[in-house]
This record gives sequence, structure tokens and C-alpha cells, in this order.
Amino acid sequence: MLLAGDAWSARFERFRQEAWRLETLPQYLMPQEEEEFAAFSRGTRIDPRTVSNEYTERLRRQVTEGRSQGRVHIVTRPLSAYLRFEFSQYYRPHSIAGERIRILDVTGKTNPLHGVPDFWIFDNAEVVLMNYHPDGRQIDREVYEGDIARFIRYRRIAIAESVPFEEYVEDLDA
Repeated sequence: MLLAGDAWSARFERFRQEAWRLETLPQYLMPQEEEEFAAFSRGTRIDPRTVSNEYTERLRRQVTEGRSQGRVHIVTRPLSAYLRFEFSQYYRPHSIAGERIRILDVTGKTNPLHGVPDFWIFDNAEVVLMNYHPDGRQIDREVYEGDIARFIRYRRIAIAESVPFEEYVEDLDA
């Protein structure tokens, strides 16, 4: 089953304990980000402590409700222009709002999750595959039909092999 619109948004409202994502690409070409990415490329920056939008407010609400949202992004250095944008404009404010973001840098080492697709897992019960073209254009979102045990294992590996976002960017800034 493919997901879009309200059916997709509902996943983030109805999960009970945890929503978690694995990101594997160096860029995501989302039409709604084009203007913001262009502004970032021209030098425009935000103050991550002051960001308040639907996404950050949902994250804050989830934290107060005892629910968590997290992700691991697999990266290699040098970071792509998109990753620098994503770290600055999204990950910093989202982390402040309560999202548990981690980075798995596989520069110069074997990727323990090579070939694993992008996905979301909700409450260890449902997996949604995030299907993209190699250049980062989204194809669709698809509910995975089958045993999700391997995705739970992928999440465990990703978390064990990664570092918290704040620690990763601190090392970059040093």
C-alpha cells in the first residue's frame, strides 16, 4: 500500500511510543525545500533556537506525551551541500525540539547497512519504505508487507554504530 497525504501524516499522530527513520542518501530533492536550499546556498542561516513550525511543535508535544522520534543518517565526508543545509536548517532545530538524531559516518570504512533502503518504523510494528531515485527525488512511500524483524535489526545496528548529531557536528566545527 502506498502512502500520501493524510494517511501518511496520521502515522506521526497515532504512533504510541516511537517513530524512527534511517536515511541513506547524500541529498533529498524535495520541491518544498527548493527556495530554502537556494537561500541557504546564498548564505542565509536561521537561529535553530527560535524555529517554531508544525514539525518542531509536534516534536515538542510528543516529548511531553512520552513519545519519541529519532533517526540515523548515514553520511560520508566531505558532506554534500544538501547535508550541510539539512544539518543547519533542520537537524539543529529538530534536535533542540526533541528529535533524537544520530549520524553514522562511514568515510573510509565499511558501511554496516550497505544496500538497506530508507525507511520509517513505527512502534516496532509497521515499516514504511521511503523509495527514492538515486539522485534523491522521492518516488513514493510504501507500507512494507512482511516480517519487520530485519528492520528492527537495522535500527539496532544504526544506533550502535552512530554518534549523536550534536557530538558529530561539534567535531566538524572543531
